[in-house]
Amino acid sequence: MSGIRVMHVISEMGTGGAESVVVEMARRGGDVGWRSAVASCGGRRVEDLADAEIPHFRVATARRTVRGFVAACWTTARVLKDFQPDIVIAHNVSATLVTRLARPNAPVLTLFHGVTESDYRNAARVLNFASDRVVVVSDTIGRRLKDSGLRRVKVSTIRNAVTPLALGSKSESRAQLALPADARVALCLSRMERPKRHDLLLDAWHQLSGEDILLLAGDGSQRAKLEQQAQPMGDRVRFLGNRSDVSTLLTAADVTVLISDSEGLPMAILESLAAARPVVASDVGGVREILDSGGGRLVPQGDVASIAAGLHELLHDETARNNAASIGLSTVRQHHDAGQMMRQYRDLVCEMLAEQEQ
Repeated sequence: MSGIRVMHVISEMGTGGAESVVVEMARRGGDVGWRSAVASCGGRRVEDLADAEIPHFRVATARRTVRGFVAACWTTARVLKDFQPDIVIAHNVSATLVTRLARPNAPVLTLFHGVTESDYRNAARVLNFASDRVVVVSDTIGRRLKDSGLRRVKVSTIRNAVTPLALGSKSESRAQLALPADARVALCLSRMERPKRHDLLLDAWHQLSGEDILLLAGDGSQRAKLEQQAQPMGDRVRFLGNRSDVSTLLTAADVTVLISDSEGLPMAILESLAAARPVVASDVGGVREILDSGGGRLVPQGDVASIAAGLHELLHDETARNNAASIGLSTVRQHHDAGQMMRQYRDLVCEMLAEQEQ
């Protein structure tokens, strides 16, 4: 099949991992014969879509009010009627429900990026009703959905993939960020919300001595509280806010860190490994499926001492850091290639469309 019209529906196009996947899939859709478009309430990554000449349709946000939800369904229905997709790929649960209630004349494929542990049962209920097929980004997430009651819908695993960012000169990148050329630098790319557990990361960082520097790229409701927590550490912790220059940040860093209570298959980790930057990360969600071969250090959820130990080792042991970087780069190349990911989605979409015609 060629010329398949694919509409991606997502709540917003901010700076999160799901939004990165949408951009990646929309950009590469033409490689597998898709004509792609995206519907969302907007956000910074809409600029990325515009740069790639991907149509974006603005819809209302599915806010937690009756009026907001109705507005989201109505505007999504209007966009689907205008674009006439052959298939809709809805990213996560709320987008799936809104899409189903918008009554599309096309099958709905859910790309399930993950939810917090307490939300799995509700997610399974919604997907049983609203989705025609579910893709999960890791086997771990798929098992949790099934254990939580997902029965009616067939589930497939297609792991997230990444196109490596172009890296520049480390010395120039550090100069742009006003970092000492010889500093040891850790980077956290994450929204500042409770499940991301920046508070634990700062507790761990406080245990490390010396002149190591922690860069926190992102923003959110917890930022003011985190800035207050980090104040005793002075210039050793730097809050950068939301950034679009991820390649510069990765170039400047030695390692990255992601200490979350829940994750799917984080794009921040894949981007780091593709840049040959090893990762210290919580052993949650699909993270083990990326790091189990040795591209960094898996730490038990909530274990501050292990976080500190992992960071200290990778920052100060050059041999360990280089070995982890090499393994991580190999992992991404073998198992998270964007072309391979898109071929898997192409085959699945063709299968769904063929089933619809029967």
